[in-house]
Amino acid sequence: MSYDEKKQDGTVSSSDVVKDDRFYANEALVDPEEKESLHRDLSARQISMIALGGAIGTGLIIGSGTALVRGGPLGIFLGYSFVGFVCYLVMVALGEMSAYLPHKKGFPGYATRFVDPAFGFALGWNYVLKYLIVTPNNVNAAGVVIQYWTQKVHIAIWMVIFIAFIFFINLLGVRVFGELEFWFSSIKVISLIGLLLMGIIIDLGGNPKHDRLGFRYWDHPYGPMGKYLQSQVHNDHLAIFLGFWSTLTNALFAYIGTELIGVTVGEAQAPRKNIPIAIRRTFFRILVFYVGGVFVISLIVPSTDQTLFVANKSKAGAAASPFVVATTLVGIKVLNHIINAAILLFVLSAANSDLYIGTRTLYGLAIQGQAPKVFARVNRMGVPYASLILCTCFCFLVFLNVSSSSAKVFGWFVNLVSTFGAITWMCICYTHIRFMKALKAQGLSRDALPYKAPFQPWGSWFALVATAIITLFKGFDTFIPFTQDTFVTSYIGLPAFLLFYVGYKVYYRTTLIPSDKVDLVTGKREIDEEEERFNQEQEARGPRSRWQRIWEDL
Repeated sequence: MSYDEKKQDGTVSSSDVVKDDRFYANEALVDPEEKESLHRDLSARQISMIALGGAIGTGLIIGSGTALVRGGPLGIFLGYSFVGFVCYLVMVALGEMSAYLPHKKGFPGYATRFVDPAFGFALGWNYVLKYLIVTPNNVNAAGVVIQYWTQKVHIAIWMVIFIAFIFFINLLGVRVFGELEFWFSSIKVISLIGLLLMGIIIDLGGNPKHDRLGFRYWDHPYGPMGKYLQSQVHNDHLAIFLGFWSTLTNALFAYIGTELIGVTVGEAQAPRKNIPIAIRRTFFRILVFYVGGVFVISLIVPSTDQTLFVANKSKAGAAASPFVVATTLVGIKVLNHIINAAILLFVLSAANSDLYIGTRTLYGLAIQGQAPKVFARVNRMGVPYASLILCTCFCFLVFLNVSSSSAKVFGWFVNLVSTFGAITWMCICYTHIRFMKALKAQGLSRDALPYKAPFQPWGSWFALVATAIITLFKGFDTFIPFTQDTFVTSYIGLPAFLLFYVGYKVYYRTTLIPSDKVDLVTGKREIDEEEERFNQEQEARGPRSRWQRIWEDL
């Protein structure tokens, strides 16, 4: 059978790849053997719950306070709704590619395969940089939260404890990580539902003061829109617009991390079945937890409250969370400590999953030859330990806290992370556009894919343009007046990405892969066979009891 015939029926293997370079194929497109690589040990329930609660962290629970002050109640609701829709479009685009080819290289692997190796290299290292920053950001947030109870113990001691905790969890393998993250995410989901119900009850008058709030905080002088930088711009309408725009950049930070499903596909059992389910549940997560969450916050906390987390004026810990501010305002006691404990769990869980994603992304680059080979080494449990050690070392950036306030460091990290994350979203959208063009050029119908993304092709174009505009203008407040450190942290990600892209392109002389030559099949057969073996093993186990089915479908 010729290479072309094998390509048509999807039976290309690594031994065939090197014989014909007409299709931009190479051995790096085939995943390594299971014993030498990541293990597919993440079950359906773990994948679904991680998709539901894995990325929910500081952005929603603490950062939303900043958005409320700047944008007002209507501003934060509109901002989170718009960015939530953009996030959904990015996720369905990623889901379509992930379900078709659930390889172990993450979405930088799709960029390398469908666009240009230089593009994949730049996206991969951009994503690694993001997780080298976001992990210490969440450790920093955990330190902030713990200080709500006591400031007698030095914050550096807490940070060492938290870093050691997430390192050892990740070192124990994906089976332990998946199970722990399942329970973490379950508690996060239950806690969020509890917080939303609490907010609705407070709003309707079920509080010690028996004060029915209704939409009081949406009226003057609290809302409906906030006025940001009014003393600098001296224009009410412009201040209102700037307030709304700042909620977009804040929401972008809150949603970033949702794309972690694209990283877990390499360790998911039956990915073609489970990934589409997880992607669909993302929509409900966005609608209920994020949009619903900020709506409830806007009802129970006035945007003029001084205790909300803005710049370096905030109090330590959970006092920064709008939910705690709400309980304090209506005189509910003790509940603030329970919420603080829940928030601590939120940020530790987020730090845990962040370290996991950074490790896997660096591993994915290494097996493609775009990072030193040492980072491709795994132990017997399938953990890329060299990548894990490097990513853990960067967690100690958190000690910047010792010389600067927690809130200021938090602000720097938010700027860096939202830029790296926004670039990632744009790259995913562009990669998906190229993927759809390749399918069309090679006569393959999207209707035959395991998961077909809705709203395409305009959905990916819309998300790409919207994210680009938000990213380009997200640092507007660094110019009013000009602030050097926030300007650098707001925009350093853009030249860094270009440097990675241009440097790789010039050195290796790569070109944009023509749509008719994009390799859509290499390595697919191995993944198909692996999934088929798993399905046969499941069938061999015999019929499951009702409780087993409920447990696995949770």
